[in-house]
Amino acid sequence: MQDLEKQTFEYYKELYEKELKKNEELTEALVTAETQRDDYKFHLDNIHNSLLWRVMYPFRMCWSHFKNIFIRIRRYSSFKQLKKKIQSKIIERKAYKSYGTLSMPSEDEVKRQRDIKFSKDITISILVPLYNTPEKFLREMIESVVNQTYVKWELCLADGSDAEHTDVARICDEYVKKDEETAKSYGLSKSRIVYKKLEKNLGISGNTNACLEMATGEYIGLFDHDDILHPEALFEYMQVICNEDADYIYCDETTFTGNSIDKMITLHFKPDFAIDNLRANNYICHFSVFSRNLIDKTGLFRSEFDGSQDHDLILRLTANAEKIVHVPRILYYWRSHAGSVASDINAKSYAIDAAKGAVAAHLTSQGFSDFKIESSRAFETIFRIRYHLVDKPLVSILIPNKDHVADLRRCIDSITTKTSYEKYEIIIIENNSTDADTFSYYETLEKHPAIKVVKFEGEFNYSKINNFGAKEAKGEYLILLNNDTEVVTRNWIEELLMYAQREDVGAVGCMLYYDDYAIQHAGIVIGLGAHRTAGHTHYRMGKDNLGYMGRLCYAQNVTAVTGACMMTKKSLFDELGGLDEEFAVALNDVDYCLRLRKLGKLNVFTPFAELFHYESKSRGTDVTEKASKENADRYNKECELFRTRWKEELEKGDPYYNPNFSLDYSNYVLKGNPKGMVE
Repeated sequence: MQDLEKQTFEYYKELYEKELKKNEELTEALVTAETQRDDYKFHLDNIHNSLLWRVMYPFRMCWSHFKNIFIRIRRYSSFKQLKKKIQSKIIERKAYKSYGTLSMPSEDEVKRQRDIKFSKDITISILVPLYNTPEKFLREMIESVVNQTYVKWELCLADGSDAEHTDVARICDEYVKKDEETAKSYGLSKSRIVYKKLEKNLGISGNTNACLEMATGEYIGLFDHDDILHPEALFEYMQVICNEDADYIYCDETTFTGNSIDKMITLHFKPDFAIDNLRANNYICHFSVFSRNLIDKTGLFRSEFDGSQDHDLILRLTANAEKIVHVPRILYYWRSHAGSVASDINAKSYAIDAAKGAVAAHLTSQGFSDFKIESSRAFETIFRIRYHLVDKPLVSILIPNKDHVADLRRCIDSITTKTSYEKYEIIIIENNSTDADTFSYYETLEKHPAIKVVKFEGEFNYSKINNFGAKEAKGEYLILLNNDTEVVTRNWIEELLMYAQREDVGAVGCMLYYDDYAIQHAGIVIGLGAHRTAGHTHYRMGKDNLGYMGRLCYAQNVTAVTGACMMTKKSLFDELGGLDEEFAVALNDVDYCLRLRKLGKLNVFTPFAELFHYESKSRGTDVTEKASKENADRYNKECELFRTRWKEELEKGDPYYNPNFSLDYSNYVLKGNPKGMVE
């Protein structure tokens, strides 16, 4: 009998799990469809609201053939885009100048750097797999190493070229012999260039592994056969190896085309190490240099990931590294030419599958399972990762409120009608409402089994109000939510929870739009803005913008997220004593996120949980000069408190915002280039 009961239980359990999975898949499909619908509506509204559309109204009424109208719109749009592109390129060229040939060291500076004696005696072995390399590319690559201001390097060349490209061997032998004399002048016994002709082409991974067998250095660097190093690259790396004991180093890079490094297509100014960024996008890429001890633990390239072998390797190396250092200088010049990945990922379409496989292997090694990896709208190898929810805990949504019934009703209705996640409670924290309609609405809400209203007495203090509400919460997770928000994506809680459930994550924030779909929040950078406290990136950009280097298209690590919609574990909230009540209105969310970082936690922004935020409607606007002055004084006081408390962090700069960007603008503008975002 017991066996029969057990079999019956297992049968219904399995049936339940299948139905649950089916429901999740249907929800996911529905969310995708709704997102596509919203995108189409957004683009259609843009057309309908444009000046051109209104001007063309009489023509549309008279003209029966709509095709002509669309042709005119397209032509007008193309002209605007062309004009904007030309203006942008002029500005970019002026800004880019200082990162190309003008950044090269003078003869005196070269001599100064070569005379410096470092505290560690280290040889850096640079691995370059060769395959049918054009002579011009090969010579420029080798000479960029020969011209390094740090002279204790080793260039390991493994040549898998075919029989029709014997010039590769001839050119390499030429440089091997030439460097013998140069090496002697530095007190070295032999040429620093080591060349080997392989019996057959072993592919990217096999050829690079052959380079490693030739290497004798304590540190290893990876260099493509058609790219160029800045002369100070190894010198800069040696400084962080000696001063910071770094065992993994990378730098900023640029992509160039044609015969000059000054013909830059993009400038990639990277954040410091950010694991969620790296999982979604191989932002580290070039120029990676790492300790020989690290490679002994992990091995070098794995041939099954050819095409994305560097992403696979970087994920494995950084997982084992003890000190990862980012050098915020453009020291690597990535050549874009026909057939290169820098030119077009479709030139090597197998790289897309290899990249997904590399990320999947990494996630599996880190204990994740049942995840999904999808290409994003930004680029085929920039990924959206859907993590499996290991549990379905109760989530408590805290909403402070004072009057503004229409705003609150819209917020609550959007949660109750759209939210696909079932286990949540809503706690409305009433604070000094006076409108009778507000209390009438509360009575209606309290009939809902998942909603309760609690009363906080005292003057408005956002931190105190949320701390009070958190004490009433029963959930394992809290969502701090403004009452002037509206849910857009049905699975917004799941999207937040898939990150918040991780042990290494402190707070998770979402994408917030104004009612015209302009971006209000996509992560917070400390030091940004006029007060040099904190500011939102990509502020007021359009919904369809990809962001700097695609950063609006994938989940990533940020220093802070806004309390207008923030998920965090209740246990962490309690451990930190909630929001700091000295920050009554401003910066309490940023302060909380910085305190999470002090605990060693990561904060995450995800663009896949989307809400509207009708900012500043919830408390109303100041109607008297006295009120305005009091609020300004309070804000300035809280800014000063923030700058004092987080002085060291502000001086160091935001680790996820490259120091080459101006703190006066929110859209990744280079210092000295106030007219547009670097793309």
